[in-house]
Amino acid sequence: MSPTDTADAPIAQGLRRIRDRIAEACLRANRPPGSVELVAVSKFHPATSVAEALAAGQRHFGENRVQEAQAKFPALRAEHPALRLHIIGALQTNKARDAVRVADVIESLDRPKLAAALAEAMARESRAPTLLVQVNTGDESQKAGVARAGAEDFLRQCREEHGLRIDGLMCIPPAGEDPVPHFRYLAELAARHGLHTLSMGMSGDFEAAIAAGATHVRVGTAIFGERPAQ
Repeated sequence: MSPTDTADAPIAQGLRRIRDRIAEACLRANRPPGSVELVAVSKFHPATSVAEALAAGQRHFGENRVQEAQAKFPALRAEHPALRLHIIGALQTNKARDAVRVADVIESLDRPKLAAALAEAMARESRAPTLLVQVNTGDESQKAGVARAGAEDFLRQCREEHGLRIDGLMCIPPAGEDPVPHFRYLAELAARHGLHTLSMGMSGDFEAAIAAGATHVRVGTAIFGERPAQ
């Protein structure tokens, strides 16, 4: 595929549209355009789609499942050393070591057993991915993430009991609710604990997240199209 063909491909066009919207949102929020990182959510999409995004200059990608990431990314990383892989889905403790091996960022740390498993895996693998604590800002029983009431104690426990460096927070606001109060809560929690990474905002609300201080936004369908049937 020639450079012109790559630029005209649907994934490249989707990336340009999202990057333009991120830049405009930053301008409205009086933030530098480079202050927000786009994480292209490639879950369920094939490695060929990720390769197209890489050809268009995208470097950060999000995957829900460790097994899928293991199958898809090692070969891509060999060709693109600057690639950064984020695990954004709920993470089982028995997958902690695999996640540490494959991921650059783990965004879904949300319970003490997982903190202990990640600490052990990081020591064994001599590898330290960036860690974000996922907060269940809507206290939804069906959703992963530490509850609001326990978030501050959990941050302390991660640091003091497990020796983990926590770089930031992640959230997924409840569907159908105004996401802005959730984004503001997460930003305030991060500020109280000296955390500088805020992963919040998806395809339908990332501009509001940027206005609230997001440093990373996670966008999938608007870049890759509808997910293939599973």
